[in-house]
Amino acid sequence: MKRIPLALLTVLLFIGSSLKSQELKFGKVSKEELQEKFNPQDSAAAATFLYKYRSTYFQYANGEGFELITEVHERIKIYNKEGFDYATKKIKLYKNGSEKEAVNGFKAYTYNLENGKVASTKIGKDSQFNTELSEYWNEQSFTMPNLKEGSVIEYKYKIVSPYVSNVDEFVFQHDIPIKRLVARMDTPEYFNFRMSGKGFLKIVPKTERKSKTLNMSQRVTQKSGNGLGGGVTTKQERSTLTYISTITNYELNNVPALKEEPYVNGINNYRAGMKYELSFTKFPNSPMKQYSTDWEAVVKTIYKSASFGGELKKKGYFEKDVDALLGSATSDAEKIGMIFNFVKSKVKWNEFYGKYTSDGVKKAYKDGTGNVAEINLMLTAMLRHAGLDANPVLVSTRKNGVPLFPTREGYNYVVSSVQLENGTVLLDATSAFSSANVLPFRALNWVGRIIKKDGSSATVNLYPRKKSSTKVFMNTTLAENGELKGKIRKAYSNHHAVNFRSEYIGNQDTYLEELEQDNGDLEIENFAVKNEKDLGKSVIASYDFYVEEGVDVIGDKIYFSPLLFLASSENPFKSDDRQFPVDFGYPSTSNYVCSVNLPEGYAVESLPEPMSIGMPNSLGSFKYEIQNKGAMLQLKVTSTINEPIISAEYYATLKEYFKKMIEKTNEKVVLSKA
Repeated sequence: MKRIPLALLTVLLFIGSSLKSQELKFGKVSKEELQEKFNPQDSAAAATFLYKYRSTYFQYANGEGFELITEVHERIKIYNKEGFDYATKKIKLYKNGSEKEAVNGFKAYTYNLENGKVASTKIGKDSQFNTELSEYWNEQSFTMPNLKEGSVIEYKYKIVSPYVSNVDEFVFQHDIPIKRLVARMDTPEYFNFRMSGKGFLKIVPKTERKSKTLNMSQRVTQKSGNGLGGGVTTKQERSTLTYISTITNYELNNVPALKEEPYVNGINNYRAGMKYELSFTKFPNSPMKQYSTDWEAVVKTIYKSASFGGELKKKGYFEKDVDALLGSATSDAEKIGMIFNFVKSKVKWNEFYGKYTSDGVKKAYKDGTGNVAEINLMLTAMLRHAGLDANPVLVSTRKNGVPLFPTREGYNYVVSSVQLENGTVLLDATSAFSSANVLPFRALNWVGRIIKKDGSSATVNLYPRKKSSTKVFMNTTLAENGELKGKIRKAYSNHHAVNFRSEYIGNQDTYLEELEQDNGDLEIENFAVKNEKDLGKSVIASYDFYVEEGVDVIGDKIYFSPLLFLASSENPFKSDDRQFPVDFGYPSTSNYVCSVNLPEGYAVESLPEPMSIGMPNSLGSFKYEIQNKGAMLQLKVTSTINEPIISAEYYATLKEYFKKMIEKTNEKVVLSKA
């Protein structure tokens, strides 16, 4: 929603509240703030928000209409060099044609102690940057000058936006602590917003209602005379308007940092905040206008767009090519595979996201490059042309978060789908290594929304049910001096195969260097890959290896884990507790079969005990079996995670599961000289 049209101002005009925090004044930085060496509540923090202030309200721009104003004032303490990153600020500004958001009233200073006194450095023009990110977004950024360990930085600015319905989320939690936060939202009675909190902090806003009066003037044009020779006069009319404004106040102290955790589906999904969505407007003497809506209405709006549904109808540019391609196809599965691979080879992704096309499918097809929408809407159109029940699927990427409201902005990505008798097949041709029902990791975010030809929609689970697997076969010969020689064969399927191909293809030398370094300084020879580009099969990597000192030799005894350098040594889950779910992205299983040929003259003194453990509700399982077969040990290890997402209520169980699994795979075999 853009500015309220000028015509409505004959019945209503108001300005936003001039809310002024009586808290911390801009520019009044104390010696105590500069002398502080660490945050008393979080000594590990590299920086801290000493003060974070935001006020969002509405005001009328003469001759333009209503604008949304957001005032920001932030003061940050930098404790060490790791905190220097917080001295750079990026402000995204939306635009559409001639309408665009802008930053006004910008001020910024860096403060340091010099000779026992507070000294300030004003930011210069050379530290401010304006960047055009895309057709719809600009970015204004700045980096604070004269930065040192112990500095305090402070800035303030105002964002003026013509898009009065697009209230940026109020963010109440960051990666660093906040000592004092004050935020306010001032909405007149004629605007009704739906609020939705997120995160795990207990936030109880205080709401007050105030009567406000506005003296307004308006230019009125009148005709004079009897119509035979009369003229036109213009005059200013003044009137007074009284309205009720609702002010929502947020005040928080000592907000803890939101720590990054492993296996998180977008940390922003769990960051404490408040979202505002315009539900309706109701002006005096005017009917109510609804803005909040349901998903069906949102989907129909997207589908009717020329840059979405309109692009799906175009097919003249590809018909001959696709008809020739499908000449030998005998089944729906063949048709899907042929078209999917054709699009992936024909049009490369330009790294731009979006559910709408930018230059259009025809130009993308001709140029061989396009954004997400151009590639996957093209794919959908081709599949439909082949007689398949194909439809686009709206997706919010993992970084974009989970859509909380039915809004068009909730989705930023689109993939394709085909409905077959045995279920829905999901396809994304932006990824060179993806296959049917193996979407890129970025798109694995809860549920997507299929848009059908009639404009209706239905949700579809984006997480795969089929497990991704890694199968490892290792045959090793152990020498008396601790040397290891052997062969390894690894087979990867589904997302594990995508990961391998993404890391290896086109980057072989670096991949091998890292493989040698990350696995106990291996020396690798005869590295070979099968099914490198045959995405319908598991990719298989094999190599010979040598390690000079692969085990511990102490006196006449040898100590080693039978998994050798393949054993993980660190539990990824370190926090004592966790409030958000563990998101692995997809179910998976790993199988290891390892044979270790023992050095001549040595016998097994002790072996690890077998183990079999599981998590509740069949969330996962681990099995460890080892046998001594004379001069050889044989180990079988299987680890399975059956669900892509594990609820936070099982975190303690999951952490203990990984702890036991890692301890077991690192237990030592003890050999002694006979």
